[in-house]
Amino acid sequence: MKKNLLMWDETLFRDPEVFEFDYVPEQFQFRDNQMRELAFQIQPGLRGGRPLNSICKGLPGTGKTTSVRKLFSEIEDTTKKLVPVYINCQIDNTKFAIFSQIYRKLTGHLPPASGTSFKQLFDAIARILQKDAIILLVALDDANYLLYENEINKVLYTLLRAHETYENIRIGVTVIISDLDVDLAKAVDPRVTSVFRPTEIYFPPYNIEEIREIMQMRVMQGLYPGILSNEMLTLVVDQTQESGDLRVGIDLLKRATLNAERAARRTIERDDICGAYIISKYLHLSFTIKTLKDEEKNVLKALAEASLRDKEMNAGDVYKSIKESVEIGYTRFYEVIKKLDALRLVNLQYREGKGRTRLISLRYEPQKLLEHLS
Repeated sequence: MKKNLLMWDETLFRDPEVFEFDYVPEQFQFRDNQMRELAFQIQPGLRGGRPLNSICKGLPGTGKTTSVRKLFSEIEDTTKKLVPVYINCQIDNTKFAIFSQIYRKLTGHLPPASGTSFKQLFDAIARILQKDAIILLVALDDANYLLYENEINKVLYTLLRAHETYENIRIGVTVIISDLDVDLAKAVDPRVTSVFRPTEIYFPPYNIEEIREIMQMRVMQGLYPGILSNEMLTLVVDQTQESGDLRVGIDLLKRATLNAERAARRTIERDDICGAYIISKYLHLSFTIKTLKDEEKNVLKALAEASLRDKEMNAGDVYKSIKESVEIGYTRFYEVIKKLDALRLVNLQYREGKGRTRLISLRYEPQKLLEHLS
């Protein structure tokens, strides 16, 4: 029996990095067409011109971010004159924060934390681009997070019209969007649309055969042989397809392996996978809640608590019950509700009657929301 147990210093992981979300695999499968289209859009920048603008659109976990980061890595290995900058808009979702990351890419450090105006910051970026004849390529990942405070217009306008103020500046933008309901052409101002003119590149969901091959490759790279049987791999693939997000499957493999290690076993069993899935299937919820501001978390918490009491929630009644505890005005409250709806945390519906009643329902169990909020 002891032969089948792990020693205290042994591990089932050959390479744990393979199961991290920012890992970029050397062999990136099933996105050749999208990669070729992206490369075509970027190509003018490699020849000294302005890169063409793109929108990478698809559900979460369909390879958009990995495609862009892989191409950016290849650009960095090829030239110093085209500088790609990747921005995670879940984290950096204001104009100043985004341009601070661009400044850091160009200089190696962030601008001073205080006492720097946006004009000073952008002047400094422009001078570097002019002095070193650099062409800039900016990727705005999860750009739908810039829509709620109208930051998208401010960011795109500044980037795409910079050449009108600063001579010889060339900037291209790649926007990554995971919300298929967002129509960026309608969401941005006409003054932005006139210079943006992007090509849309669609990333379809992976089918079950593709999911299996991707998972099998991760297992081969990340785990020692014999750790995961074909039967257990099939269970992982089925649960990944059910979630509709490849990241859930990758997280599931990592957690299931840790469960087996905790039990000091040399193989992953069904209970390890099923126990891991209980956590991994709420990956989108966990990620999204982390991006919310405190005020937005407080509103979501109040909605979860209200849904435990009331079968039907209309916006007016909910606001009356929470306005004092959350300390929020109705206009701002409704802006938060619309954002929570766009982030797929709640459903906002309208019912016609004497007036137009806004009905709110939760997309997750209230207990699960409260658990993640705490």
